Amino acid sequence: MQEKFKKALNGMWDKLDSWFNSFVSNLPNIILAILVFITAVLISRYIRKLVYKITGRSSLQESMKQLLSQIVSIVVILMGLFFVLSILNLGKALNTILAGAGVAGLAVGLALQGALANTYSGIILSYVKQIKFGDWIETNNYEGEVIDIDLRVVTIKQVDNNLVYVPNKMVVENPIKNYSTTAQSRVILECGVAYNSDLQQVRDLVKKTIVNHFEAVENKEDILFLYRDFGDSSINFETRFWINSTSALEVAKAKTEAMILIKAVFDENDIQIPFPIRTLDFPQKFMRALRNSD
Repeated sequence: MQEKFKKALNGMWDKLDSWFNSFVSNLPNIILAILVFITAVLISRYIRKLVYKITGRSSLQESMKQLLSQIVSIVVILMGLFFVLSILNLGKALNTILAGAGVAGLAVGLALQGALANTYSGIILSYVKQIKFGDWIETNNYEGEVIDIDLRVVTIKQVDNNLVYVPNKMVVENPIKNYSTTAQSRVILECGVAYNSDLQQVRDLVKKTIVNHFEAVENKEDILFLYRDFGDSSINFETRFWINSTSALEVAKAKTEAMILIKAVFDENDIQIPFPIRTLDFPQKFMRALRNSD
């Protein structure tokens, strides 16, 4: 028993001795590999800042600038790792790592199809010019200001100051209404007046009120005024005019202001905005019975 124990102990010491000798003989290569890796990390940080600074002069989205700088940084670090493995004579290990990475990448790709789709869509949204930070958009039944685009979601700030996080894939695959692609937005206001109203006077008052209170409207010809139909209790009209804003919130404010002004000018000129009236017609027998009961 002692003989076996001594033999095993000697084998262990021989193994440790060979490892130590191998470590000492490869010590210069190990030190060089460490220096190469540290240099690669430092260079990657510098190049990352440089790429971000260069892309900062372009019209790319903030998320796209960060993505490009990160990709370049990772590529530099990977190149440093390849040099390290080459210095340490680990070519076979490198081949094994690459083979394993391919199999693992396939498995991860199948498992993360949704996440990868959002990442790819995020790259597309970061590159296209149809949507950018500060735009007021409507997509997937949500409307608001775009405040961020990352590799997972588009963040929209709604009128009520709540944030909505819409997955990038849904934004790419569904229609987007961008209110900020033009310099102006149109305000559409619908109303109705009583049947005894002077329709020519109504039209003139509405146009004059809008021209006097909205800077973007220079004259009455810039306003579209249309009588739509004869309603149950009113003659309905629609007026349209432009304002110098691309925000849906500003459109809503302008519409509110126009309603207040038009209501005030109608009151001054005894023009009524009627509301539906219901007339109840009771049978005569019912009315006689009701009077007799009194």
